[in-house]
Amino acid sequence: MSLATTAGPLAPRDQRDLLAAYEALENPSLAARLAALAGLPVEALRARLPAALQGSVDGAVRAALTLAMSAALRSGPAVTPLPVPSGWFHRGLAFASGAMGGAFGLPGTLMELPVSTTILLRQIAAVAAEEGEDLGAPEAAAECLKVFALGGSSPADDAAESGYFAVRLALAEALKGAVGRTVLPGFVAAVASRFVGPVGLKVTAQAAPVLGAAAGAAVNLAFLQHFRSVGRGHFVLRRLERAYGPARIRAAWAEVEAGRDAPFLPRGR
Repeated sequence: MSLATTAGPLAPRDQRDLLAAYEALENPSLAARLAALAGLPVEALRARLPAALQGSVDGAVRAALTLAMSAALRSGPAVTPLPVPSGWFHRGLAFASGAMGGAFGLPGTLMELPVSTTILLRQIAAVAAEEGEDLGAPEAAAECLKVFALGGSSPADDAAESGYFAVRLALAEALKGAVGRTVLPGFVAAVASRFVGPVGLKVTAQAAPVLGAAAGAAVNLAFLQHFRSVGRGHFVLRRLERAYGPARIRAAWAEVEAGRDAPFLPRGR
């Protein structure tokens, strides 16, 4: 009998993984991280982006997501073996691309965005594979792209619609009608509407004079750490859902959210 049909508590390791996923997905810290780098409060950091540049950022985000996904699909779903651990490999790429983009100010940052987004997507795919995701499955590309939305926010968000499962449901609706590995423009737009928030913070943080020439590299590493954590949480949940069934994991999540001891989670751990 599979775990998805058995009764009883989650295994201790799976309980710990669920709690870690909750922290990563419901309490993201990217804004605070970037604000600390720039030496500015979060709200002051948000206010630094000139209104005239907002349209450019929106367009750059959509283009970056489209190009990153196209590159991933062209090169196939498999994660190529690396000569060093994937975390260090992607950190090196992100550091280099961020440094080059930051050297040219705001225009350089926008030009560098597709490169850093592709690096992030490759890292997310590597994390997915580590959590048992079948990268050859038709939905794999979209699940990786979802992480950009799960790690961001939209100006229209409120407490009722900004939680992990609410965003995941909205993205599933936007993906309806997709065939095979084809990703619909509407789905990319839905992801972009939430990814644009973190990118806006990235652009303004890199422009902060206190960071100097190291701005791009430092911000890209913060981005990498943030989206690796969010991606880990997302694909851990998908692994647990495959093992225990979506309904049980959703119920366990609700209990963690409510701050109560769940009867199906081991106590005292």
